[in-house]
Amino acid sequence: MTVCGKMRRFQVVGRKAPTDEAPNPEAYRMIIFATCPTIAKSKFWYYLHQFRKMKKTTGEILDCVELVDKNSRTVKNYGIWLRYDSRSGTHNMYREIRDTTLTGAVSKLYDEMAGRHRARPRSIQIIRTAELKASELIRTNPMQFAQAGVKFPLPHRVASAKRGAKALSEKTFTTVRPTTYLG
Repeated sequence: MTVCGKMRRFQVVGRKAPTDEAPNPEAYRMIIFATCPTIAKSKFWYYLHQFRKMKKTTGEILDCVELVDKNSRTVKNYGIWLRYDSRSGTHNMYREIRDTTLTGAVSKLYDEMAGRHRARPRSIQIIRTAELKASELIRTNPMQFAQAGVKFPLPHRVASAKRGAKALSEKTFTTVRPTTYLG
């Protein structure tokens, strides 16, 4: 979860306000990641003002809908293309993140960019996202988890029968240190 909250994915549709010269102007659609619909609409006008000669006062929002992922039970690989402003300039970047949902991956991306590059959420612009197969991965960190026989060993566990198990013994405290190696 980022500082500003969990990211959500919105589809925002807007157009220039109809006039006598153009009664039915062209509509524009963007998929935007934001924490709430108000911020999504604000980002829509920010990006549209960069591409077309249009702003909030001369346009109107037709629709703002949150898009929800269908299957969020399996872990998927996501590729995210972004640009961000740092202290030294503007940089383009490609990241690969593993998560169950695209919005979760984008939230992880914002946290990672804040930690590694000190990038603020307002300076990050997501250009494109894609769901990747394991064979399409480029970075080594997600690649090591995308293998078929990956195992996650638990080397230092505390045996529940020795410590903290109320069902086996009525003692809350013990004089013996816990054994964490069960190999």
